[in-house]
Amino acid sequence: MSDRATTPAPGGPGPAQLPDAARPIAAGYAFTGPALDLGALLWDGVCHPDARVRVPLPMLNRHGLVAGATGTGKTKTLQLLAEQLSAQGVPVFLADVKGDLSGIARPGQGGDRVSTRAAETGQSWSAEGFPVEFLALGGIGHGIPVRATVTSFGPVLLSKVLGLNRTQEQSLGLIFHYADTKGLELIDLKDLRAVVAFLTSDEGRPELRGIGGLSTATAGVILRSLTAFEAQGMADFFGEPEFDTADLLRLAPDGRGLVSVLELPAVQDKPQLFSTFLMWLLADLFHDLPEVGDADKPKLVFFFDEAHLLFHDASAAFLDAITQTVRLIRSKGVGVFFVTQTPKDVPSDVLGQLGNRVQHALRAFTPDDQKALKATVRTFPDSPYDLEELLTGLGTGEAVITVLSENGAPTPVAATRLFAPESLMGPVDVAELDRAVRESPLHGRYAQAVDRESAYEKLTAAQARPPASAEAPGTRREKAPAEEPSLVEQVVGSGMFRSLARSVGTQLGREITRSLFGTARRGR
Repeated sequence: MSDRATTPAPGGPGPAQLPDAARPIAAGYAFTGPALDLGALLWDGVCHPDARVRVPLPMLNRHGLVAGATGTGKTKTLQLLAEQLSAQGVPVFLADVKGDLSGIARPGQGGDRVSTRAAETGQSWSAEGFPVEFLALGGIGHGIPVRATVTSFGPVLLSKVLGLNRTQEQSLGLIFHYADTKGLELIDLKDLRAVVAFLTSDEGRPELRGIGGLSTATAGVILRSLTAFEAQGMADFFGEPEFDTADLLRLAPDGRGLVSVLELPAVQDKPQLFSTFLMWLLADLFHDLPEVGDADKPKLVFFFDEAHLLFHDASAAFLDAITQTVRLIRSKGVGVFFVTQTPKDVPSDVLGQLGNRVQHALRAFTPDDQKALKATVRTFPDSPYDLEELLTGLGTGEAVITVLSENGAPTPVAATRLFAPESLMGPVDVAELDRAVRESPLHGRYAQAVDRESAYEKLTAAQARPPASAEAPGTRREKAPAEEPSLVEQVVGSGMFRSLARSVGTQLGREITRSLFGTARRGR
């Protein structure tokens, strides 16, 4: 990575040439510790390359928001942040919805526009690529397959994907609770379907009677939702081997942070699915990582693109879980940046926890746009800028920024002309991408799906077991036969089940501990 602590471009205005009103703004970004350089201060349309706008590295786990209308440069801002984080030894996760972030793996291409931007901002630009791992949900698209087991995904997130209401979500939670306690592993969707079908059968219905029961109508809705879900080709996202989110925390051999890019163009027409899967990854990190408190730099910075999709039609339980996760994961060294069009896309309880803000231009063509603009302005600290006018007049690659300083206080609002990314601003060739995936150290671990014995196979085997043979005529009965055990009792009491319960890496026979989202992790 090139040295970003550069001198201003020749002829650029020095600190003494800053207008009096702009000097306190510039002073607010004069940090002494490690920081990411975002760009140069804008005042009255003039770029001041000596006045750097920066964000302290230790404050990146205080979360953030990157917002702005389509075409204003949000993707390039993500790329710029990811590059600098990687260079500082911080792993990064990026969701690539449109397919144009894969270029971060390759050096950028210079040109007049890049040269002009570098001269205006005082950036010492040089072409550079960064260490990248390409991922793909369920292996659909170009990347290492990312799968989750149904058990670990949990009832809250699965309800969001299936579009269930609150009552149906609670019933699904009951089904998961039963499967957890009885050791019926839910690896893929056919496992869940088998357990639901059993619990609504004559034999299985009594199993839930003591804890609320499962109505036939609700079970029918869940089964129909699963059928529709599978019909859309989504079953591949659930199964094994399950992705270990610890693989997002790796460093490259040269000490730079690995940039994990989740390629989503192949599933961009399934927004509820991929947005909820992103939340699963985050919830899994929260569940597994130890507390670290305030660290010199984050363990990971997680960019949550198209964030409005996560919150759309979300249940109260889902929103509460997001709020709690964002609030608490900071102490585990993970920073989360939500990327969306306007701050109003993010619930206020979540927005209030986002200490770092990069706001690109907003449009104000309609009354709703005007309302959103005024609401956005109110979320910023007091400023000498006319923010309503400024936010509608920013050019591409310009933004209004405020971050948390080294002592945790908000910095002054700064209009900023952002630096240009040093990696390729566009997608890499598909053949090159596929070659990188095949050469990845993760390919051998995750590429091939595995379908091991789980709830579906256990229930099917129990149902296929023939009844005990009839007694021969004249045989003396010593005592009355015991009551026939239920199907699940047969499964749990079988030698096969006891053998599986002893297998390495499982927690059968005891209830699984679940996180805020109802997600669960089995021992790896």
